[in-house]
Amino acid sequence: MTELVRRAGAILWKDLLTETRTRQGLSAMLSFAALILFLFTFAFGADAALLSRIAGGLLWVAIVFTGTLALGRSFQSEELAGGARLLRLYPGDVRAIYLGKLAGNVLLLAALELLLFPATAVLFQVELLPHAATLTLVAFLGTLGFSTIGTFFAALTVHLRARELLLPLLLFPALVPVVIGSVGATVETLAGDPFGRAGGWIRLLTAYDVILFVVCMWIFPVVLEE
Repeated sequence: MTELVRRAGAILWKDLLTETRTRQGLSAMLSFAALILFLFTFAFGADAALLSRIAGGLLWVAIVFTGTLALGRSFQSEELAGGARLLRLYPGDVRAIYLGKLAGNVLLLAALELLLFPATAVLFQVELLPHAATLTLVAFLGTLGFSTIGTFFAALTVHLRARELLLPLLLFPALVPVVIGSVGATVETLAGDPFGRAGGWIRLLTAYDVILFVVCMWIFPVVLEE
């Protein structure tokens, strides 16, 4: 287990160094996410009550669309250098590749959400600070679920020509429970959770995240085979 974590950390460190040196991926994601939020603001008009009710849903739509761009870049460097064949040459348990890429995607999306949540509060006129603890938990569970299945499908489609098209087609149906749970918990939390429903959504997210992680870790070595 220690060796697995060490190798996963090496993959994560390599990806972080690549991202900090180029600085193109995160900048493009932030620009795209901001554009989505602005478009939603103009599309729904200046009705403050309406915007506050749908803020949670619009926030997660922006996260999912923007996060899909990040997933598409997860294996970009390996693809340019030899694709799936190079990944199979990585020494040790290949699950370390999955864990490293997963951690990188979680950190990248977390950095994105640190700006998206305050931007949502300003644009849609909602208060986040009174619910900061619960929203942080929901954001973590939603991001973990999204990254868990997204990293798996990114590896599955890395060597395909039409991967830019196939990745969303495979990913979005599998994300339905994650999106429903994240949106439901966020909306109920922002509304003050008058009916105590946020806890149920959080339990759904937790259970689905655990199932996804176990299944993806189990199947991932097969994904890298010819």
